[in-house]
Amino acid sequence: MTLPAGALPPNSVLGIVGGGQLGRMSAIAAARLGFRAHILTDEPRGPAAQVAHAVTVGAYDDADTLRRFAAAVDVVTFEFENISADGLELLAELRPVRPSGDILRISQDRIAEKRFLTDAGIPVAPWAEIHDAGDLDTAIGVLGLPFILKTTRLGYDGKGQCRVQAADDARPAFAALAPHPLVGEAMIDFACEISVMVARGLDGGAVTFDVTENRHRDGILDLSLAPARVPEAVAAQARAIAIQVAAALDLVGLLGVEMFVDRDGTVLVNEIAPRPHNSGHWTMDACPVDQFAMHVRAVTGLPLPPAIRHSDAAMKNLVGPDDMALWPDIVATPGLLPHLYGKDAARPGRKMGHVNILFPHGALPGEFGVRASLGPLARR
Repeated sequence: MTLPAGALPPNSVLGIVGGGQLGRMSAIAAARLGFRAHILTDEPRGPAAQVAHAVTVGAYDDADTLRRFAAAVDVVTFEFENISADGLELLAELRPVRPSGDILRISQDRIAEKRFLTDAGIPVAPWAEIHDAGDLDTAIGVLGLPFILKTTRLGYDGKGQCRVQAADDARPAFAALAPHPLVGEAMIDFACEISVMVARGLDGGAVTFDVTENRHRDGILDLSLAPARVPEAVAAQARAIAIQVAAALDLVGLLGVEMFVDRDGTVLVNEIAPRPHNSGHWTMDACPVDQFAMHVRAVTGLPLPPAIRHSDAAMKNLVGPDDMALWPDIVATPGLLPHLYGKDAARPGRKMGHVNILFPHGALPGEFGVRASLGPLARR
């Protein structure tokens, strides 16, 4: 048997743009599959650089740095969106880039993202473009009150957004957020937030991991449960939407699709992330092939196996100094499977790692059981 057409052989070099924890875990997955990971980063001692075969340090938009990096790798991917799309375009002239720079541009800009999803027939919550203060009255008429006002770029973990409770709040919120334009999003009376990780290969074949239920604290993902406790019809709808989005993007790689489920069981897409995703970290211990290995397989052209799980799981983020103060108790508690990212300073709001907890397949407990399983983290 031979490798599929276009697949990279062992010892090929996977170039990863970005040096954070997603790059770290992708590099480890690449090594397990026989590839060498080369990191392009502006953070020489960051999480990914600590485990990589090679590192190029420089700006993501510096042409000389990009050319040196491209000369040393066989294929390029990226681990977060806050990089230069122009830089990816330059890299694409020299090496395959997966996912493409066009997909990055869509995911970097909330207006571009909303337009793409709407044009592709993907269900989204009502939204409005807000270019100037004069658009606010129109947005209020379309979205109602309250609504969420967001920056179109560089927002993550609850940053770059503001809830507009009353009409008088709109102009101060518009002035406080930058850069403009902004996007307004209707408030959804949702039953839960879910996500789906979908991988799509060079041949267009796609697989999805089980739907995940997500809970946030202070705008940051706090807890993920797999499988999500939603009706099977809702889970099937979510997985079909994720595959539809991946196909519309002509994705090669991994995509996280964040969604809301409203009180009527309707699934609405919130955001997309063309990379491994925090809500997929449970797959590292609950699946034979986790999200990082699936990402590496997709971008290197290897076959994509079924995205199955052997266990139910909960994932709890470790955020900032408060959670890291519990580290001695975490590593001493049976059943907690910790993953640290190698970050030096535990600042408030900073993701330092995560903990996975496994349960027998089909035996994810209720609220009390999940909380009890967290051990020392239950009080957080």
